[in-house]
Amino acid sequence: MGYDVFSEIANRAIKVSLYISSPMLIGALLMGILVSIFQAVTQINEQTLSFIPKILIIVASMVIFAPWMAEVMTGFTRELILSVPEVIRNN
Repeated sequence: MGYDVFSEIANRAIKVSLYISSPMLIGALLMGILVSIFQAVTQINEQTLSFIPKILIIVASMVIFAPWMAEVMTGFTRELILSVPEVIRNN
């Protein structure tokens, strides 16, 4: 087996993981910006103030996007398993 097969699989796995985690990361980013603006306006310098809203946004986005994330992961896994005979045959 060539290294190109492994690099292709790793590349696709990284893309799928970034694709799946993007709703949570974007939500946490936006909440962090909103909390930072709130802290700047009110001059509250509490470092731990942003953790609870970020956690809530991440949990909410996981609940909302769970079916979509499961579908994407299942599709990727199915494609990976179905490609095993072709990879074995070609190498």
